Amino acid sequence: MGQRILDAISSPADLKLLTDDELAILATEIREEIVTVAAENGGHVASSLGAVEIILAVHSLIDCPSDKFVFDVGHQAYAHKLVTGRLEQFSGLRTYEGLSGFPKPEESPCDVHPSGHASDSLSVALGLAEARDLDHGREKVVALIGDAALSGGMAFEALNHIGQVQTPMVVILNDNEFSISRNVGAMVKHLGYMRATTQYRTARDSVQERLESSGPLGTALADFGRNVKESLKQFILPRTMIFEQLGILCTAPIDGHDIGALKETLRMVLDADAPVLMHVVTKKGAGYAPAMRNPEKFHGVAPFDIATGEVKKKPASAPSYMNVFGEALVREARRDEDIIAITAAMKDGTGLSAFAEEFPERFIDSGIAEEHAVGLASGLAKGGKKPVVAIYSTFLQRAIDQIIINNALPDLNVVFAIDRAGVVGEDGPTHHGMFDLAFMRMIPHMRVLAPSNEAELVHALHTALALGGPFAVRYPRGAGEGVAVPHEPEVLVVGKANVVRKGDDVAILAFGRMVGRALGAAELLAERGIEARVVDMRWVKPLDAKAVSRAAKTKLVVTVEGGVIAGGAGEGVLGELARQGLQAPVLNLGIQDTFVPQGKTDLLLRDLGLDAEGIAASIEERLARSR
Repeated sequence: MGQRILDAISSPADLKLLTDDELAILATEIREEIVTVAAENGGHVASSLGAVEIILAVHSLIDCPSDKFVFDVGHQAYAHKLVTGRLEQFSGLRTYEGLSGFPKPEESPCDVHPSGHASDSLSVALGLAEARDLDHGREKVVALIGDAALSGGMAFEALNHIGQVQTPMVVILNDNEFSISRNVGAMVKHLGYMRATTQYRTARDSVQERLESSGPLGTALADFGRNVKESLKQFILPRTMIFEQLGILCTAPIDGHDIGALKETLRMVLDADAPVLMHVVTKKGAGYAPAMRNPEKFHGVAPFDIATGEVKKKPASAPSYMNVFGEALVREARRDEDIIAITAAMKDGTGLSAFAEEFPERFIDSGIAEEHAVGLASGLAKGGKKPVVAIYSTFLQRAIDQIIINNALPDLNVVFAIDRAGVVGEDGPTHHGMFDLAFMRMIPHMRVLAPSNEAELVHALHTALALGGPFAVRYPRGAGEGVAVPHEPEVLVVGKANVVRKGDDVAILAFGRMVGRALGAAELLAERGIEARVVDMRWVKPLDAKAVSRAAKTKLVVTVEGGVIAGGAGEGVLGELARQGLQAPVLNLGIQDTFVPQGKTDLLLRDLGLDAEGIAASIEERLARSR
């Protein structure tokens, strides 16, 4: 194979030396590299393929890292990584000790912030622009945000502020009609109407002609603004021009795969003395046919066969917790017509596809708006329904206030199904579900269940729906433990744990998926003459006070959880011991005061000392010190 242009790119500055035709060739090479690496490692393929030309156009016109290029979510950033000096490391994308799948400032000064959650880019970009203005700087600030992320409340708040302060910055709206599941909401309809209207396209062409024939930049931009703002409103209802009404100049839609058109428009708007929203229309998965046919599948995909696009099959294993939850909720909904399922743009990712198909009138996708989803649930509960809010742990963090004020304070019948709890693997620190145990157990009225296997998950969901009140049920990503799912779920006794292994030397109080690893540690300890009792605590809140007091009679009380130790279940056990006036040596195991990088879950748990060997070693060390 001959020398690629990509191989000669060591920094964004190199892009300035390329013609538009050479940039187009480079875009093809970048897509081939992304597909090749993602086929081995998995990743966010469709969104990154769709944004290649945008990223090349921006980097060819700004001076990164002095100028700032801010990504929203970061799913789109693979091309950015490839042209900012990380080509040699790119084969390690999303792997243990390799490159993060998201922008990460520790990797490159061109990565402005550790993006991973939607809708924050505009706030970050505005902050950078305001800091620049206070220092009388001249840096360019460009934010890239997808149409789905734009539906988030934080993005709307930022747009309102941007329109108010009128500081120069460029917002590139990557309009590809998809988020993870197909986008929903009024904003999408607004963008779709703009794309589809013949008069709008005619006006767009007129704008392009005006730009091409204009004189000095100032006059061109003034004409550009008047043309968009006035002539388009003759054809489209004024209320559809939401960005203009917020005080932000908005371009007509631009082909996001046309390097020349992108650079031409971007060159103009970068010199504007006011905020500009550049509306760019792209195709998710562009350049790779399987991803274009099925962008939802290739949003975040496991390793796949390049020729067919089919995910590489793994050896048969137990069903995933996600699917067990989804099937259990369908069975519950058949028995109770008041059950409503809610998710935030994650129908497939939370296992709710079957529910949505069978009960479409009882399924709600709020879009990327977790705060709204949780607030909506409170209203449904007030109206006599039983909402089940299924959201990844890392994203539920965005709605803590609504959980507390709208749901827990009035003591409503709402179930929070917390998916992807604990360490989740290759998506890294922005996606690990490290904090839900801590923030859920602090909330009055909230009861928290951490099932240890798929059967326990079915019982936990049934218990939450049967007993009512605010409930949290948290479960991990990936395959279950291979335990048979019960046909008839049970209502668990509130605050009662389950002893799964007897032993009187040490008591291991384990929560959720850590129960299996605690059992493995107990077997290792037994080989060394230490008999460990393993207790599946089931309830994080309320704790089983009797199980805690019995544990205090052993040589060492050990707590093991898959979240942060600070404020977590282990500290709850310490508090319970204090309330009972009991004194006992305690070892809290969990995630220390650190963020966890990306990598295979087993490797990360090993590094955290939360695999069977690590738990056993920590217990032995503590016992040795006690002697």
